[in-house]
Amino acid sequence: MSDRLIIFDTTLRDGEQSPGASMTKEEKLRIARQLERMRVDVIEAGFAASSEGDFQAIRAIASEVKDSIVCSLARANERDISRAAEALKPASRSRIHTFIATSALHMEKKLRMSPDQVYEQARRAVCLARGYTDDVEFSPEDGSRSDLDFLCRVIEGVIDEGATTINVPDTVGYAVPDGYAALIRELRERIPNSARAVFSVHCHDDLGLAVANSLAAVKSGGARQIECAINGLGERAGNTALEEVVMAVRTRRDVFGLDVRVDTTQIVEASRLVSEITGFTVQPNKAVVGANAFAHASGIHQDGVLKARDTYEIMRAEDVGWSANKIVLGKLSGRSAFKQRLQELGVEIDSEAELNAAFVRFKALADQEAIVSDDAIVALSQQGKVADATGSPL
Repeated sequence: MSDRLIIFDTTLRDGEQSPGASMTKEEKLRIARQLERMRVDVIEAGFAASSEGDFQAIRAIASEVKDSIVCSLARANERDISRAAEALKPASRSRIHTFIATSALHMEKKLRMSPDQVYEQARRAVCLARGYTDDVEFSPEDGSRSDLDFLCRVIEGVIDEGATTINVPDTVGYAVPDGYAALIRELRERIPNSARAVFSVHCHDDLGLAVANSLAAVKSGGARQIECAINGLGERAGNTALEEVVMAVRTRRDVFGLDVRVDTTQIVEASRLVSEITGFTVQPNKAVVGANAFAHASGIHQDGVLKARDTYEIMRAEDVGWSANKIVLGKLSGRSAFKQRLQELGVEIDSEAELNAAFVRFKALADQEAIVSDDAIVALSQQGKVADATGSPL
C-alpha cells in the first residue's frame, strides 16, 4: 500500500457549490495557480457540462497548470464525459471524474433507475472516459448509504472497465468515523480487483465529522486519497477542510505513517485568497487558518509559550504560512507576557517597582478593553515615568 496520501482539491468545483461562492474564470485561475504553488496533487477545476463558463474555466486552468493533475467532474453519460474531455484537452495531465448515485433512495427517487441500469451505466461511463484518458475516477454518489453488496458489484465492474481511482462519498455527511472506516476497509477486502485502484474519500460536514471521517478512512480503512477544499468550502455545511487533514497527517505522522506532497507554507495564502474571492470569512477559531489558531490570551498559556513554544503549540505558525504566533495582551494576560511585550516594543523599564506599577495600570485598562494595543502599553509605561518624576500619578 502506498505510503503517500494524495490530496485532491475540489475548492473550484464542490467549493463553488456553496450558495454565493460562484467564481469567475479569472478568479478560478488565481486559485488554481495558488493550489499548484501549494503542490496539490489533483485540482478538480469544475464541472465542464454544467455551463459554458465552467467549461472555459477548466480549459484555461488545463492550459496553464502543469504540475498538478487537472480534473473535471462528469455525470455518467456520453455528453458530460465528452464535454469534460474537450475542456481538459490542453492539460499536461488530466483526469475525468464520473459519478452516478448508488443508494436505493437516490436510484428510486432521483434517478428513477433500477440497480441493473445503474450498474450498466456506471460501467459504460468509465469505458467512455477511458477512451479519452487513462486516469479515470469513479464515484458512487451517496456511497455511505448504499447497499454494501450492490456497492461491491458496481465498484468491481468499473475497475474492470479501467477506473483507477474509486471515490466513496459520504454525500450527505451521515457517516461516523468507525463505520465509515469499516466501509472502506470492507470494500477493499471484498472486491477482488480492489488492488488495481486507489480508494478515495469525499466527506461532507453536516454533522461536523468530515475531517474525522476522512482521517479514519485513511488510518483504518486504507484510503489513500482525500477529497477536500480550502477552508472547508462546499455544499451545505461544506467539505473536508484541506488545511486540517494535511496538517493532521503531517503533525501526527506517528499515527498515520504517510507523507503529503503539499507545501504547507502556502496554506494561509490559499485560505486568504479563497476567502477574498468568495467573500466567505474564516472564523477566528478555525483550525490552522483562523486568526486565533496560533494566538494566546491566557496568562498561563502565554507564560508557557514564552518559555517553550511546544508547551501549547503542536505546530509552528510559520509552517503553515503565518509570519509568527501571537501573544494577545488582555485581562487574562500575566506579568511575564506584559514584560516581554515591553521589551519587544523597546520600552526601557528602570526597576521592578516601575514594572509592577505599569502592570497594575495595564490590568486596570484590560478590565475595560478586550485587547490592549501596543500604543496603550507604551503609554502606560510612560505614565509611570512621569509619576516618578513629579511625585504624583497622572
